[in-house]
Amino acid sequence: MLDQAAIDALRRTQIPVQSLLIDGVWRPAAQGGTCAVTSPIDGSPLTTIAEGTAEDVNAAVAAAKRAFEDGRWSRMAPATRKRIMHRLADLIEKHALELAVLGVRDNGTEISMAINAESGSAAATFRYYAEAIDKVSGEIAPTPAGTLALLHREPVGVVGVIVPWNFPLMIGSWKIAPALAAGNSVVLKPAESASLSLLKLAAMAQEAGLPDGVLNVVTGHGSVVGEAIGLHMDVDVLAFTGSGGTGRRLLEYASRSNMKRCYLELGGKSPNVVFADAPDLEVAANVCANGIFRNAGQVCIAGSRLLVERKIHAEFTARVAEIAASMTIGDPLKVSTQIGAVHSPEQLAQNLSFVERAIAEGANRLIGGERVLAETGGTYMSPAVLDNVAPDATVFRTEVFGPVLSVTPFDSAEEAIHLANATEFGLSGAVWTSNISTAHRVTMGIRSGQLHVNTYGGSDITTPMGGMKQSGNGVDKSLHALDKYVDLKTVWMKL
Repeated sequence: MLDQAAIDALRRTQIPVQSLLIDGVWRPAAQGGTCAVTSPIDGSPLTTIAEGTAEDVNAAVAAAKRAFEDGRWSRMAPATRKRIMHRLADLIEKHALELAVLGVRDNGTEISMAINAESGSAAATFRYYAEAIDKVSGEIAPTPAGTLALLHREPVGVVGVIVPWNFPLMIGSWKIAPALAAGNSVVLKPAESASLSLLKLAAMAQEAGLPDGVLNVVTGHGSVVGEAIGLHMDVDVLAFTGSGGTGRRLLEYASRSNMKRCYLELGGKSPNVVFADAPDLEVAANVCANGIFRNAGQVCIAGSRLLVERKIHAEFTARVAEIAASMTIGDPLKVSTQIGAVHSPEQLAQNLSFVERAIAEGANRLIGGERVLAETGGTYMSPAVLDNVAPDATVFRTEVFGPVLSVTPFDSAEEAIHLANATEFGLSGAVWTSNISTAHRVTMGIRSGQLHVNTYGGSDITTPMGGMKQSGNGVDKSLHALDKYVDLKTVWMKL
């Protein structure tokens, strides 16, 4: 159980000015710039971080390349690399609450979610890939007599990792851990507004014994640091989670530079499809509400579209709205809070504009969609339930990334599949039914990287997380994630 007194004590901790980590040395940005970090909890200044530039990216990539080529990590004995990654997981667990509070202070996720989704997930991720290090190997192909074919799995070299502001520790670990497990060096760029937990992770990696230069962190603005990583000729692979617009720019940078492989997770507009024969409609209503409104809707896989069979549409939607209205909004460092802060004033303004546009396009606002708790100085929004949203409405098709739920009725499984697919995204979704045939037919019909049946969310590190259509390519999590960070080399021998 979370200790509120311990959380409050950590809340009061002063956060020093944050530096870059390049080649094992914490140092200011080459040009001396800094960025202010403001808390969405109350609008107060937290600290400043170094504002990196292309010069810093060049230094970080050079350090990562040296570390890779001299083999200090890439050719280290697998058992030794495994021990280092396990020590890092130990440190994450030891400092789990500190990491969670640090992250909440700069991104607004409620602490009850952050302790598991951030610290807990990061520790589990590093343990999982630590164990994979000495268990995933190459192959011997079934060749004719007189020949031998060896298939080597070799690390790609330098991996650029660009992480968003929501769940930075979790998403960062999903990319950093398999990249390191495969033997690569990493240059990490966190979001400029949510870098603190990842900087702390990098310091823990040093303490765990990760060699200098293997993990480098350059903070700063995406338009500068992210672009420099994307264009760098010595970055071999780029792993990114964020918006589609930024993903497109990164693909352009790859084509303009060394044609580096880009693995992109670009968000979603995920459907929760509820049939009248769902096993427990009360459970479904609670899970659907939490699936969009926890973390103020700032979740890539958020179930932001509720598709409800028409015969239960009115009653079920009213129940979801009732549950949403009862959820506690406020200070995300309070254990009782269920909906934390919207990450920034800009994100809040965007969310509110989506609600107003939805109403103008014919949606019926049942509850919410307004700024609340403005007197705190923080950025908070009441959960919005928008009913009878038309399939051609902007809010039906476009990712909001806020606590905004659109509801649309359907009459048949075929119509539900059509509505679920009527967006450019394909990241996640769910089907609620007692009929196994319906569950199978609908999950097979929806084009999405992961689907749930009679639940939403909760999949662990053993299963892949990736998207279809414009939700991106490649996967995080599971052993499949390792494929992004290795090259296959065939050695064909005549005996």
